[in-house]
Order: sequence, then structure tokens, then C-alpha cells
Amino acid sequence: MPHQRITLPIYGLTYGGGGSLLLTQTLLKTPGVVHAYVNADIEMAYIEYDPIFCNTTQIIKVMKLVGFDIHKPSLR
Repeated sequence: MPHQRITLPIYGLTYGGGGSLLLTQTLLKTPGVVHAYVNADIEMAYIEYDPIFCNTTQIIKVMKLVGFDIHKPSLR
């Protein structure tokens, strides 16, 4: 099954030092996530994942556990 991509807007990412780095590292440790890029300037996360190992609900849960408020996902 091919990888899927998700784009997630994030509230409050620019309000702390190192938030995008912390979020990127956390996402990359999540089973099934193969690529993650977090842009603090526009408060967006771009994630590529293997749907066999994880899903968008799990990814959002991990991001919320780190302390960020996630908007409605945009699948592509």
C-alpha cells in the first residue's frame, strides 16, 4: 500500500523555542511515520506515513501529547 500524506495546521507553534524541532523529532519516532517536516513560520506540519502502521488519529494524538493544538487535517 502506498504511503499517505497529511497536512496539519498547528496552533501556538511559534510561541516557544524549539517547538518545531521537538514536534519533528516526536513525529519521526512514531511508528509508521516515514517523513515529517514542521514549519514554525506558517504553523504547519507535513507528514508522510505508512497507513499499515499508523493513521491520522494516532498522529494527531501524538502531536497533542507533545502539547500542541491541531486543526482539522487536510489529506492529500
